[in-house]
Amino acid sequence: MNKELAVLNKQINLVETLETEIKDNLELIELMNEEEYASLNLETLEKELEELELSTLLNGKYDALNCYLEIHPGAGGTESCDWASMLARMYQMFCEKNHYTYEIIEEQKGEEAGIKSITMLIKGYYAYGYLKNERGVHRLVRISPFDSNARRHTSFAFVGVTPDYKIETNIEIKESNLKIDVYHSSGAGGQSVNTSNSAVRITHLPSKIVVTCQNERSQLKNKEFAMKLLKNKLYQLEEEKKLKEEEKLKGEVVDINFGSQIRNYVLEPYKLIKDLRSGYETSNVDKVLDGDILPILESLLKGVEK
Repeated sequence: MNKELAVLNKQINLVETLETEIKDNLELIELMNEEEYASLNLETLEKELEELELSTLLNGKYDALNCYLEIHPGAGGTESCDWASMLARMYQMFCEKNHYTYEIIEEQKGEEAGIKSITMLIKGYYAYGYLKNERGVHRLVRISPFDSNARRHTSFAFVGVTPDYKIETNIEIKESNLKIDVYHSSGAGGQSVNTSNSAVRITHLPSKIVVTCQNERSQLKNKEFAMKLLKNKLYQLEEEKKLKEEEKLKGEVVDINFGSQIRNYVLEPYKLIKDLRSGYETSNVDKVLDGDILPILESLLKGVEK
């Protein structure tokens, strides 16, 4: 609530400041000639207006919530596992640069390099609102560091984003519909985390949804957290079904399949990152992979080609 209050106060102050600045500028313009008007610096005002416009776009039902972000490599073995770890680093650096915090809930290392899967809880106001459009398949083209012949490879990884709903869902889960496995944790977490079967994997048999938690030393706590994550995913599934039904009534079809490719990251033979939905593109791939993805996220919120 304190975070929400701080954001709302910031928006109110911004509106009041803009109203005053616009009024003052209009009065100045009436007194100025064309040459003086051309020298008037409106960059700050334009930036503040863009910030206000963006805040109005983060108005989805769950936009203000924290979110779970998970990454799974596609086919391709070590190459795809390495790409998944590059994406994980990109989102972690995005959090660090934009005052979000993240907690690794589950991580499975690749056999040679990279990761087989990772789930992070990202905390901060509008975390889901900014990251919700990251859901989908991310494609990488580069010279493989694992190929002795230095050939170009294409790798894929799926990014999933789920709101941390923070509500008591009415979803009832039958024990008979669950397959629960316990195993040794493979991540950081203290001396005892790797010496006991504390990590928990839960498979919801009807939906085939699998959730894993290994960040706590206690098996019971990991199970509780995994159940919470499962309920979040099942709730999201229900929300998507409702969305599909609404779109059918409107005569529109919305593709929300996991296999939809959303962004290309090309490192060879040229450098270019392009989002296939907003049209945003940049040749500064190193900057993006170092977490500077806010311009891409904003282009998706605005829904315009840049």
